[in-house]
Amino acid sequence: MMAPHPQNLNLPLNLVGRTLLSGSAVALATTMVLALRARAEGRHPIQPLNATSHWYLGEAAGRSRALDLRHTLGGFLTHHAASLLWAGVFEGLRLWRPQSNPLGDAAAVSALAAFVDYAVVPKRLTPGWEQVVTPKSITLAYVAMGLVLATTAMCRRRDVP
Repeated sequence: MMAPHPQNLNLPLNLVGRTLLSGSAVALATTMVLALRARAEGRHPIQPLNATSHWYLGEAAGRSRALDLRHTLGGFLTHHAASLLWAGVFEGLRLWRPQSNPLGDAAAVSALAAFVDYAVVPKRLTPGWEQVVTPKSITLAYVAMGLVLATTAMCRRRDVP
C-alpha cells in the first residue's frame, strides 16, 4: 500500500486552520454589525448577542441588556460556533474549487446560511436576532459574513506563491 502524498496530509489541517481564522473573523464582524445596528434602532448593542442564547434561555434572552456570562458569553459561544460551521462550509468549498470566485462562493454560503437560519431550522434554533433588530439589520449581518469570508480567502490568495 502506498503512503499518502504529504500534500494530502495537510488538507485537513489546512481546512481547520482556515475555518478557525475565517469563522472567528465572521463572528467578530457580524457581532459588531449587529451591535451597531441595534444601537441605531434604539436597542442596547448587546441585545442581539444576548438574543442568540434564546435557544437555551428562552425568548426573554433578547430582552436582556446585561453583559453577563449567561446571556452574553452563551450567545457569543453559540454565534461563534455557528460562524465556524458556515466558515467550514465556505473553506471546504474553496478547497474543492480553488479557482472559483471567492466573492461568489462567499455570497452563496452567506445566502445559504440565512436561508437555513430563518427558513429551515425551528424557531428555537434561529440566531434570535429577529427579536431585537429589523430584517434590514439581519441582512446586513449576512452581507458582512459574505464580505469577511471573501476577504479572508482573497488575502490568503495573495500570500500563496
